[in-house]
Parts: sequence; C-alpha cells; structure tokens
Amino acid sequence: MTLTDINGMYYIQQVSAMTGLSKQVIRKWEERYELVNPKRLENGYRIYSEKDINALLSVKILSEQGQAVKQAVDLVKERSAAGIDTPKPVQSIHQQEGLHEHVFQLLEKGSNCDELELNLVLQQAYHSFGLADFLTSVIIPFLNEVGNRWEKKEWSEYQEAISSLVVRDFLVQLRRNYQCREDAPLVVGACLPHERHEIPLHILLLQFMMRGWRTLLVGASPAPGSVESLVKKLKPSKVLLSATTTIPFEMDPGLLMNLDQFAAENEHIDFYLGGAGGLEYAMNKKLRAIHVTNSIEATFTVNKRQKEGTSV
Repeated sequence: MTLTDINGMYYIQQVSAMTGLSKQVIRKWEERYELVNPKRLENGYRIYSEKDINALLSVKILSEQGQAVKQAVDLVKERSAAGIDTPKPVQSIHQQEGLHEHVFQLLEKGSNCDELELNLVLQQAYHSFGLADFLTSVIIPFLNEVGNRWEKKEWSEYQEAISSLVVRDFLVQLRRNYQCREDAPLVVGACLPHERHEIPLHILLLQFMMRGWRTLLVGASPAPGSVESLVKKLKPSKVLLSATTTIPFEMDPGLLMNLDQFAAENEHIDFYLGGAGGLEYAMNKKLRAIHVTNSIEATFTVNKRQKEGTSV
C-alpha cells in the first residue's frame, strides 16, 4: 500500500515513518492529550488524516524547541481552533524535503524492522530508477534520514542496525552481480582499522563500476597493516580510504601518517581519504601523498599511471 491509498488517510506505521515518532508516542499523544482523533476501520486499524499528521509534526517541533509536550499540545489546539499558523500540508512537507515515496516506504518498513519488506521496496526502487538514480535518489537520502533519526533518538539502535544491514546486503549483491571487464583498472575501497561503516564505500565503488572500473572492498575494521599488504599485492590504480568517525585515529595516533608514508612510497597509485571522521582528523594535517576529499568527482580524476602513460 502506498502513502495515499485511502483517500489521503494513513496507517499508523506510515505516520510513524513520516513524522519520526514511534507508534507508542503517537498513541500516547492521542490517548493522554487527545491531540488527534483517528478514524477506525472495520478491522480496528487506526487511520490518520493529513490534519492529524500536521498536528503531530507541530507538537514534535515545539517540543524539540523546549516546550513541554502538554504546553505544545495546548498551543497547537489553540492555533487550530483559531485557524492560524496552519502547518503546511503533508504533500508540501514531502516536496520540501525532496524525498521520494520509496524513501518513505523504506522508513516505514525500517521503523517496523521488517527485513523482507525492506528488501522488496529496495528491489522495486532499483528496477524503477536504474542503478545511478537508485543510489542518489533512494539509498543516500534513506541512509541520511536513518542516521538523523538515530541521532535524535527517534529510532532505536535495533531499527538503525536492521535498516543499515539490509541496505548493505542489497548493495553487496549489486556489486557481486555487476559485470566488469577483466582488464579494467582496479580501485580498492578500504575501511580503516576500527572503522565499521562500510556502506559509503559500497556506494562509491558501485559508482566506479558504472564508469568501467573493477572494484575490491576491504570491509569493516580490517586488521592493522592488511590494507597496505593488499595494495602491495594487487597494485591498484586507486585506493579509497574511509573513516566516518575519528575512532581509527584515536585508537592508533600514528595511523594517518603511516598511511601517508605508504602512499608516498607507492607514487603510481592515487590515495584518497574520505568520510566525516577522516576530514575532521586530517583538517590541519600536512599530508604528502593522500588526497583528503568528500567529493565523489575528485576521486574519478585521471590516475597517475594513466597520466604517465604506463600500463594499469
């Protein structure tokens, strides 16, 4: 069922996904404060109107600004009775956020920790969009919203973990089934030691594959020295190092300088460091050979071997 199957009415799972409020909180605000008055279907399921969703969103925003929930509810009721400061309708909220309906469906399934339904929506979105738009219009916005809800404690660690793992496994299958030429240049994507977030690398490597590259991923939290050993053995054209947190550098203060020295010794290979943690830690560091960037396009630049006319 899509978000608008019942003439502008929504199930509680959909309301939860759209507002970022748990079903328990929605029921609590309904029963304790009489904030919303959902209709009931014959099977007993609650269905909510756009007005209900706007009221829930308004109370949520006011509470995030420091208002007590009871005060926020009273204020929203007063405004509604007076017909002033009416929130934007749900459709406008969707358009403002720029999120596709598939993203809202994923948020709904993720809030319920429904792995099967998450996979089904991912498959539908992938076949609807094609790989390039699927990554930029569905996967990245969905993961950003999952991260936002976890940081705000609107989602539990379990909801965040299930959603992330399902996406990771789906991207793994896409990479595994993607056909590349055997003589294509090789790019290695590597998490740093103690770095457990590998999804950004899956996305980046898929974008390389669409441009004709072969790829190899060194997954979450590799053993110290394993990235260097693999690079020595495979001699790729590019190495993409990822750190979404600063934990790798806190655990090993000499890690970045050692990697930079290694990159300098392998001058025919382009090394890049990305991720929020990598950018933060390397901000004031003087590196000789590692390019620090969060720009995808920067990593697609012509590699040193191709510039010098040597074979890959």
